[in-house]
Amino acid sequence: MNNFNHQVIATIHSPYKEKFAVPRQPGLVPSAKAELEILPPYNDINAFNGLDDFSHLWLIFEFHKNIATTDIENGWSPTVRPPRLGGNKRLGVFATRSPNRPNSIGLSLVEFHGLIQRDGKLFLSLSNIDLVDGTPIVDIKPYIPYADAIPEAKAGFAQKSPELTLAVSFNEKAYLQLQALSEQYQDLQQFIIEVLQQDPRPAYKKLKPDTKVYAMHLSDFNIKWQCTLETITVLSIELV
Repeated sequence: MNNFNHQVIATIHSPYKEKFAVPRQPGLVPSAKAELEILPPYNDINAFNGLDDFSHLWLIFEFHKNIATTDIENGWSPTVRPPRLGGNKRLGVFATRSPNRPNSIGLSLVEFHGLIQRDGKLFLSLSNIDLVDGTPIVDIKPYIPYADAIPEAKAGFAQKSPELTLAVSFNEKAYLQLQALSEQYQDLQQFIIEVLQQDPRPAYKKLKPDTKVYAMHLSDFNIKWQCTLETITVLSIELV
């Protein structure tokens, strides 16, 4: 078989409204919360019997924001530049987790907080996610520690999680905006800090002077910020 078909069984409702600023791996932004909406006919509660006994889940998904990846001219290449290596060194695509693959299929490990039934719909409550809003999910599997965790495994260029070297601060305007939003959005400040500590900029920008003002769409907000060599300063937090 040269081709196969699969069904979309769920859609993620995520605070990441665009690809920019999404963490490059799951588990890096604990405050990133989401709901996974299970689509009919897969929203039968019986299909999830026993899932509450697990704390983490594997999500198999489609990189739906990718450009076409059917051939080299339209986006996929046998080699890619991993951001972890500064965006300059090339490795084989199958030695990386690059989203630009022959088949746009991804795998993400997320934290699971239970089932929610609301307005006749079924949702899974999740956190520690790295998925763009609207990402189609094609399968859900429980994470099994003895089989899925191998502490002594060798991981090439990504043996450890990336170091967080940037401090995040808020200028007066952004701080006042946070204060006005704190009652309704209690975790917003921590969420912004965790996202920006990952340094969402292109890898080649790191450790270099940078005067550009960046913007990212998180949850209901357009957030503008600027980065020096050691500090990211949030400039404004505006409702979209």
